[in-house]
Amino acid sequence: MKERIVFMGTASFSLAVLKMLIEEDYNIVGVVTQPDRYVGRKKVLTMPDVKVEALKYDIPVIQPARIKEDYQAVADLKPDLIITAAYGQIVPQAVLDIPRLGCINVHASLLPLYRGGAPVHQAIIDGQEKTGVTIMYMVKKMDAGDMIAQKETPILEEDTVGILYDRLSDLGAELLKETLPDILKGINQRIPQDENLVTYAPTLSREDERLDWNMSARQVYNKVRGTNPWPGSYTTYQGKTVKIWAGQVHQCENAMKHHAHQDNGTIVKIFKDAIGVKVNDGVYLITELQLEGKKRMSVKDYLNGHCIFEVDTKFE
Repeated sequence: MKERIVFMGTASFSLAVLKMLIEEDYNIVGVVTQPDRYVGRKKVLTMPDVKVEALKYDIPVIQPARIKEDYQAVADLKPDLIITAAYGQIVPQAVLDIPRLGCINVHASLLPLYRGGAPVHQAIIDGQEKTGVTIMYMVKKMDAGDMIAQKETPILEEDTVGILYDRLSDLGAELLKETLPDILKGINQRIPQDENLVTYAPTLSREDERLDWNMSARQVYNKVRGTNPWPGSYTTYQGKTVKIWAGQVHQCENAMKHHAHQDNGTIVKIFKDAIGVKVNDGVYLITELQLEGKKRMSVKDYLNGHCIFEVDTKFE
């Protein structure tokens, strides 16, 4: 008789894992995901992607508002193994204790680096050259359980959170496919994490999304792509919020000398397709932005209309 598996996931990262489990014909007795949410300006009640996928195959779906308090339905499924991937809630000890084979998690970092809810964002923001996925046992302490397997991927110059997130999602599904047979047999390896190497990646706060123009051009570049397409980086201009979605590091050797006397955050030049902003070591070029109440657009398209930005004025 096939082992009974419960899958817990919500974010798009988890969808590839669920699809793999279905394609490989594992015995998925239930999917646990977050409640349906109202999405967009029109507040359309929307199901999580994993719920949509589960319902295609008549897999029972459980959506507790607070799994910490409402987990009996999970226990009633009598799972042998629980697999989680970007579920979005802290799984309580009472749930971790249910399956005889334990609970495992597909985490989007090379643990013990970047424990927490925003490992993909933080790896890009920090300018890391590589990241990856870890399959690990879940314990009460967040992302601290023994590791089962890892797989690396480089962080490319053009990677945004969205691009890297999708690649890690596929990588996580691939790694789980390779390791799950041994996990179900109970013959997989268990590697304790080195607590001396732990770093954290907590979910980004609103203040974390604000751009600091006192950073270097490379740091601004990483911050912008490390928050694209969600939640986005922002700055303010004359009291209005401006989201910065894309940009480039200006490589002109004379930029620092030429603009050294100007305050960081000052608009030093408006090109036909970019807005040059003074930063700590030179100039950062904004190439895509979004004004309050407006849609995202390239700076080139924006400059074809009414432009509110002026040289020698400042972003705050």
